[in-house]
Amino acid sequence: MNIVVLAGGLSTERDVSFKSGEMIASALRQNGHNTILLDVFMGYSDKEEDLDGIFNRSREVSVKVGDIPTEAPDIVAIKRSRKDKSDNFFGPNVIRMCQMADIVFIALHGENGEDGRIQAAFDLLGVKYTGNDYISSAIAMDKGMTKGHLRGYDVPFPGGFSLKKHERFAESNNDAPRFPCVVKPSCGGSSIGVSIVNNIMEYEHALDEAFRWEDEVIVEDYIKGREFSVGVIEGVALPVIEIAPKEGFYDYKNKYKKGAAEETCPADIPDEISSKMQLYAERVAAGLGIETYSRMDFILDEKNEIYCLEANTLPGMTPTSLLPQEAACIGIDYNDLCEEIIKISLKKYKRG
Repeated sequence: MNIVVLAGGLSTERDVSFKSGEMIASALRQNGHNTILLDVFMGYSDKEEDLDGIFNRSREVSVKVGDIPTEAPDIVAIKRSRKDKSDNFFGPNVIRMCQMADIVFIALHGENGEDGRIQAAFDLLGVKYTGNDYISSAIAMDKGMTKGHLRGYDVPFPGGFSLKKHERFAESNNDAPRFPCVVKPSCGGSSIGVSIVNNIMEYEHALDEAFRWEDEVIVEDYIKGREFSVGVIEGVALPVIEIAPKEGFYDYKNKYKKGAAEETCPADIPDEISSKMQLYAERVAAGLGIETYSRMDFILDEKNEIYCLEANTLPGMTPTSLLPQEAACIGIDYNDLCEEIIKISLKKYKRG
């Protein structure tokens, strides 16, 4: 097949997306596909040109990827660097190349990738793509909306509230945190803008930091415990993986710096806890209408109570990512996982 792997974009997870895309593109080439790794924002070339036969030059036209930096990218500087200075999110030739492909493998993370907007645009443009539809993507991206949508599905979440930027100092705002608590952007990923706070001074600073990234934040009770993740493919949970950062919590640096966290799959927990966590992950997927693949994150507290933190509709596929490790635990290697994602994603077009 001719495949475009779409990466980059303008989210805070831009660099992570490139690393996911690089590995996916490499795997698909090894599987025999003509694969182009494309930056959705920068596009290919700054001029109109004849794209006939471009998939035969896939390596030549693909983005070259470096290591993931320890800091989130400067999105303002990236916007300024595009040659055509257009306000169009899709860079030059991106739409044409995606329409020429047999399928687009979406390796984007965060805003304008994981939030359903690109999926909706592709639906209108007749572009086939991997992953979930725009509705489930949009709901899962918003942590507050996810909690509200899953009421009645018997999935435990930490207590807390949402706070919009313009409500922060309003007299009508009666929400008050219970310390310790966690403050995080409502739609962010890779733990960017996340703080654990213990007093009002730290809380105000944490709000400043979270509001740097978005206009709505989530304030949740801090749950002390062990961190886990569960991938779900076509409604069936993969083995549970435990993540144990060597320092601090599972923040941006610990997620993508090799050796910064110890990951154990299958997790060393009692079978009944593992099964319950997998059940919760499957309920989240079903409740959000996630039909292809996803990953749910959990905390297990000191009383062995499980709390769901969030759902990810485009899980990372980097060298340190969790979903590929979980799949490998049941004998699905990285290349086969990429192929399986394409296969199950194409099913939604056969139904139509």
